[in-house]
Amino acid sequence: MIITPSLIVFLIIVFIALFLFLNTIDRRKWLTGIIALLLTPIAYFYVFYPFINIISNYHHQKYFNSELWVDNPSLRYEIMDHMITSDTLIGLTKRDLENRLGTYEWLSWNDVKKQHDSTKWNYGLGIEPGAFNKKKECIEIIFKNNTVATVVPYQEIINYDKAEE
Repeated sequence: MIITPSLIVFLIIVFIALFLFLNTIDRRKWLTGIIALLLTPIAYFYVFYPFINIISNYHHQKYFNSELWVDNPSLRYEIMDHMITSDTLIGLTKRDLENRLGTYEWLSWNDVKKQHDSTKWNYGLGIEPGAFNKKKECIEIIFKNNTVATVVPYQEIINYDKAEE
């Protein structure tokens, strides 16, 4: 375990909270201090830290890799940021893109033509972890002259279809 300033600050916060709580049970400061000191690591690692992980939206960032993209479709959100900021896909042809990412998952709908638009490919990136996350990550890849012009990230609301009886 690496000791960081944020870890120390959070441990002090947990210790103070435990000390104040235990002080309401017993007024002996020396006893509540010792018990709070002993309970601080337990309360931190089994209550406070899991709670912070549930409500925070932190996830690991990885570099773009075609094998990772194809093998782990539910974890694509981890490589999305690198893929967009490094312009990895910009300038690729449709055939090159299909070799790297696989066949598109769906095409965008063109309201003017009333049909799917073959110049806008979409891929699902998975659901970022977090307790209050109700959207899934997606990207739309837009082609101009059969080469990738832009990569646009967006989010869709998660729909859970009812199982048919």
